[in-house]
This record gives sequence, C-alpha cells and structure tokens, in this order.
Amino acid sequence: MQRFRDKVVIVTGAGSGIGAATARRFWAEGAMVVLAGRRAAALEAVAMGMDREQVLVQPTDVSVVTDVRALVGATTERFGRIDTLVNSAGIGAVAGILDTTAAEWRRSIEVNLEGVFHTIQAVLPHLLETRGSIVNVSSVSGLGGDPGFSAYNAAKGAVSNLTRSLAVELGGRGVRVNAVCPSVTFTEMNRAAFEQYPALLERMLARIPLGRGAQPEEVAAVIAFLASDDASFVSGANLPVDGGCSASSGQGSLL
Repeated sequence: MQRFRDKVVIVTGAGSGIGAATARRFWAEGAMVVLAGRRAAALEAVAMGMDREQVLVQPTDVSVVTDVRALVGATTERFGRIDTLVNSAGIGAVAGILDTTAAEWRRSIEVNLEGVFHTIQAVLPHLLETRGSIVNVSSVSGLGGDPGFSAYNAAKGAVSNLTRSLAVELGGRGVRVNAVCPSVTFTEMNRAAFEQYPALLERMLARIPLGRGAQPEEVAAVIAFLASDDASFVSGANLPVDGGCSASSGQGSLL
C-alpha cells in the first residue's frame, strides 16, 4: 500500500518501540517521515535502510518547547508541509502513590502529557492547511486505573480526554484527532520494566483474552489506519489495541 505517498508525517518517540515501528510503517507506505526523539543515535539506527531523501532525523525532547518549535521549523524547511502528527514519545512510571516522588510525577506529566500539548500546538497551524490528522499514543492505562501506575495513569488519562476534546474542537476545521490505547506491548522500555517486575507481566498477560502481548508493528498498523483516508470518518476515538483486555469487566469467570 502507498496510502501516504507525498504526505509528510512527524513521529515523536521514533527512536524505539511503537514510535520506531510507526515511522517504518509510514515510510513503507510512501510517506516522507520525520523521526523525532531524544537520542540521535537511536534515530539514525531507525533511519538506516530508508531512502534518506524521504527521511529527516531531528533530535527533539518534546517536553522542551524550543525543541518542538525547531522540529516543526526543520520539517517545513525540508518538506514544505505537515500532514500527520503521531505523538508516540513517552516514559514509564511504576510506583505506588506513597513511593512516587514529586520529581517522578512531574517528569511523567512533562513528557507523557505536556509533550503532546507542545507538539500539537506547534504543528496544528500546518495541519489546518493540509486538513491533516493527529494520532496520539495513549494506553489502556488512559482508559482505566492500575495499582502502582498513578503518575502514568494520570498522564495517559489526560491524553485520552485531550484527544476527545480536540476532535470536537477541530473537526469542523478538517483535522481529525484519534488515539491508540495499547496494553502490553513488547518495546525496549517495557521489556526493562518486565525484567524488573516479572510478576507484573504475568498478571497483565492473564488479563488479555488473546493470551499474549503485542508487537510494536501491530500497534503501528492501527496508527497508520487512523491516519489514513481509510479512517476518514473516524475522529475522537480512543481505540484499544489490547487483545481484548478492556472488553472485560474484570470480575472473573466461571469458565
């Protein structure tokens, strides 16, 4: 498929995990892709094998406004337009509420929520011109609560509702806004947490009806769908990509 030929897509958090898989998916479908993330070496590794005429590597910390403005400036200088923004940059935060420090709380909000706000605000004038789309990477943790994830839940819950709010605000101006809400996904960040807390992974997998976690490419496929014209009448959705996890009431079963 070449659904994004001649389109320009910015992907934050593109150095690893869902962001990297998403960047590769858009490039494979013909897009010019801007890889944004904090680690230049990781971004360059993702760009290997891509046609460099279609790729821009732009080191960016989405929690820093000047970095985000530089990202947008570099994108428009190189490609002249922006059609899609994928907000995939994020960090994990695992701790009970009494063990969560003020610094950990602030950092989760700065990256997972404020970073989304900064990029949307900076990119939106260009999306209004192209009648483009935004896809946020939220989480099933943005749809419900998890013990020990209070900072992460708070940030992702806000991303999910920001997605709804902006879909209502911007729909009349031609910009669609959606989010994906993955459950267990085997990214570099998550693997480190699961190695530290193996019982956590076991409990999380037990809640997934399909009986396994996702690969980043499976989430990337849904992101590409939401950004494409195949989803032209989809806006304001927080789409679970969770193997059926959020379909359960959580009360257990006799079966």
